[in-house]
Amino acid sequence: MKRHILFLLLSAILTTSGIAEEVIHPKVGETATSTDGKLKLTLIAKKQNYSAAMKDSYDRDINSPKSASVTPDGKKYYINSLEGGVTIAYDMATHKKLKVISHNFTDAGSKHLWAPPSGLFEWHKQWKSPNTFMGKPVEATFSHGGRYLWVPYYRRIFDINAVEPSAMAVIDTQTDEIVRLFETGPLPKMVATSHDNKTLAVTHWGNNTVGLLDISSNNPEDWHYTKLLVVDYVLPLNFGNKKVNRDNNSGYCLRGTVFTPDDKYIIVCCMGGGGGLAVIDVEKQEYLGRVMGVMPNVRHILISDGYIYLSVNSAGYVQRIKLDKFLESVKQMTNKKATLTGWENCKVGNGARTIEMSPSGKYIFAACNNASSLCVVDTRTMKMIAQIPVDSYPVGLDVSKDGKTVIVTSQGHTKNGKTFGGLAVNIYSVEYAEPEPVITPTMPADSDSITAANDGKMGTGSSNTLINWFGTTTGKVTSAALAALLIAAIAVPISKKGRKK
Repeated sequence: MKRHILFLLLSAILTTSGIAEEVIHPKVGETATSTDGKLKLTLIAKKQNYSAAMKDSYDRDINSPKSASVTPDGKKYYINSLEGGVTIAYDMATHKKLKVISHNFTDAGSKHLWAPPSGLFEWHKQWKSPNTFMGKPVEATFSHGGRYLWVPYYRRIFDINAVEPSAMAVIDTQTDEIVRLFETGPLPKMVATSHDNKTLAVTHWGNNTVGLLDISSNNPEDWHYTKLLVVDYVLPLNFGNKKVNRDNNSGYCLRGTVFTPDDKYIIVCCMGGGGGLAVIDVEKQEYLGRVMGVMPNVRHILISDGYIYLSVNSAGYVQRIKLDKFLESVKQMTNKKATLTGWENCKVGNGARTIEMSPSGKYIFAACNNASSLCVVDTRTMKMIAQIPVDSYPVGLDVSKDGKTVIVTSQGHTKNGKTFGGLAVNIYSVEYAEPEPVITPTMPADSDSITAANDGKMGTGSSNTLINWFGTTTGKVTSAALAALLIAAIAVPISKKGRKK
């Protein structure tokens, strides 16, 4: 208890300047219990690149890890190593490294992977070999039931100020190979998939734009951009040869992105500029405006059980409001603006970054960067009930499908040319007094054939199998089994995770 109180005091003192100066590295085995005694967190493993002497956890591929993504079937997880230029696949049961997927490309070697140019993205200058680069992987989203993982790049390594079109890779999770590459706007950070698996949104931090892609086909070669939407204005990128801080000089700094459960709207966090939440009409492919009234510096967004949840980075809060109340304010916009009051607020650790839900929606897990902690919010009371130390500067996290594992990434910081801080992935077990629900869609053993939307064709690098609605490979399904699946789908509540699955 004394150690925990000391940790809290240190966190408060060290975060007044925005970045904790003292680096924290908790030991495997550390635990924390919620104030009501109904939840327990334990640090059970880690991957780190700050001490080669710690052989059990040392992993040289962990280089400023940005995000974690657990597959929908819960069997694997992926870590985007931003500065390392790789995505790493691990086995969930053993945490054994399965594959290191490189984001280094050459013009000749990657030519077959590129989708045709969309005509939506302009280059500021002519580069001799624009498709020879290392991509810096940021966030990710799954599509087609988990078959594909989409990974946008912060920038192509030669583009110092992130002003040129960046790129996005599609990884086949069956082979852990990149099977498609797409151009994007400058500095894409967030990417989200619609629930009906027809639309993918890529949000460009770099210039206030959002790209929409049609991914309704099962064939990667059919996927294509349909629209590039502007949130109020396109940010001019006239920086010349002067190096600038694009984490700050990026207009609205578009970040957290989510589709509403009915896929009618996309809601995007405006982390900078005038703030608020940008709203896009998916069917019309039209930007509607911004809803104001939220705290400044909103970073991540979830939708669960009829609520919108936000993480507020600088102040360290989780906010929420009823989704229907939010949508009503959208209808009342005037000159593309509306102000919404009545948000509920819960204070967590400073620097609240990624937030994710437990399967039941009862708990929110928040990676708090400046506080170097993983915080837990009880959504029934909107109060923080637990926190546990994390390797310094946690930024990304994901929760396993059964809610029993939380994976947190901790980036490094650079100061005076030296990298310090987390450079780690922390893996926590979660014990619940009240069991969390586990909903795992499966296909029956007996089945009649289903014809794929693309007549059985798959993209480069894919096996000749069919992908059903649940993302599993199969050849058949009976009409009776199909009816049973449809009934089950209607009975099952909408997924608690509004952003990745």
